[in-house]
Amino acid sequence: MSIQPSSPTASAVLDTFQLHIDGRQVPAASGKTFDTIDPYTREPWARVPDAGMQDMDAAIAAARLALDGPWGRMTGFERARLMRRLAELIERNAEPLARLEVRDTGKLYREMIFQLRYLPEWFNYYAGLADKIEGRTVPTDKPNFFVYTQRQPVGVVAAIIPWNAPLMLMSMKLAPALAAGCSFVLKPSEHAPASTLAFARLVEEAGIPPGVFNVVTGLDRGLGAHLASHPGVDKVVFTGSTATGRAVAQAAASQLHGVVLELGGKSPQIVFDDADVAAAANGVIAGIFAAGGQTCMAGSRLIAHRSVVDDLVARVAGRAASIRLGDPQHEATEMGPISNRPQYERIRDYLRIAAEEGATLRAGGIDEQSGGWFVRPTILTGVTPAMRVAKEEIFGPVLCVLAFDTEAEAIALANDTEYGLAGSVWTQNIQRAHRVAGRLRAGTVWINSYRAVSPSVPFGGFGASGLGRENGLESILDFMETQSVWVELGGATRDPFRMA
Repeated sequence: MSIQPSSPTASAVLDTFQLHIDGRQVPAASGKTFDTIDPYTREPWARVPDAGMQDMDAAIAAARLALDGPWGRMTGFERARLMRRLAELIERNAEPLARLEVRDTGKLYREMIFQLRYLPEWFNYYAGLADKIEGRTVPTDKPNFFVYTQRQPVGVVAAIIPWNAPLMLMSMKLAPALAAGCSFVLKPSEHAPASTLAFARLVEEAGIPPGVFNVVTGLDRGLGAHLASHPGVDKVVFTGSTATGRAVAQAAASQLHGVVLELGGKSPQIVFDDADVAAAANGVIAGIFAAGGQTCMAGSRLIAHRSVVDDLVARVAGRAASIRLGDPQHEATEMGPISNRPQYERIRDYLRIAAEEGATLRAGGIDEQSGGWFVRPTILTGVTPAMRVAKEEIFGPVLCVLAFDTEAEAIALANDTEYGLAGSVWTQNIQRAHRVAGRLRAGTVWINSYRAVSPSVPFGGFGASGLGRENGLESILDFMETQSVWVELGGATRDPFRMA
């Protein structure tokens, strides 16, 4: 089986997809569908099922049965073999999957093909852990007992993902969950559902048993809450805005489900006076204009030393002016459109707020000429820490510039946010680099770089940026429960009314 690449241009004939439940491609029980929009053409390009609560219930029931069936009886060695097979299939189908992501999200093909070719690393990394899940023996103060622990899969995992990078954000959850022996029910965003539905066919082809991986799409905003609060679910993992994350956490709490939340950010890029300004300018561009700024880790606040801020802004503005906007399918394009109309309108609103608050538009703004959902790479100067654009996540190609005089002031500005997802430090002073990194309230800090990730390195945030970590050894532990087993060795009868 292989995924056929979608046409890179709008067509009167829409691509069609089905739900993936219990290893089968099925329509929504109601028969309803909805169209997904290409952000570049602003025309429908695919038709997907508009599922309801009945479909979600069926997916959760299938996931539960998978745990009680062949999947639940597999060893870690067997799961690892199937995961490596899945990794091979992803690599083989990277091209058509990348094209689907571009059609749904407006992200650059040059970025999405890189992501899809890198995606197998998540499944290979966690396949390497699946056959190494161990318990331990535990010494106690009771010589007549032998005690050991073992790891058990947490059970059915409910995953809710956003529209900005569906397959990568899904894989950061799915790979460790499969390695741990869990089953999975995924609800993708209604703005970008197609690639995950196509991916489900590869899971089936890899030989992973029916019901282990299920995908349910729908327009009903209550569908995610129904999934997160379902009594048949054991764990909830979510990536998205902080506001929605709070709602998901509340829904999960109604059933005492554990949660992992990867939420918003307002990440700082701190540039000191001894930094390589050319390298820092390139890092700032990568941090805020790559992916159109539509990424949780976007380096949306430039906090620069007063002696270099003008030079740095000039360099970034000069490069921003030459960034090529256009068709994201074309290799030469450097920024595509905003991924959907609601997000485009949100960015427009924040640019209006910035003007009202007194910020200066140094570069960029709305591209009124294109007729599409385009926002030019935007730089706001004259920003103060109290402004909304300095405090709130915009989720677009909008950089807010602030200046500092001392190291302590830089740290204070960087930490002056409810978020704590990421940040960077640009300096050639190695002592300062480590000193400042250690004082930032951020889950990830890059030194003289920005926007690097790996399946082996934990990722997540402090404060309003979320709970828990994805990637690394920490992540697989989130999908397992620890069971303690006490073995009585003496054989003697004891007082039943006294604790042993």
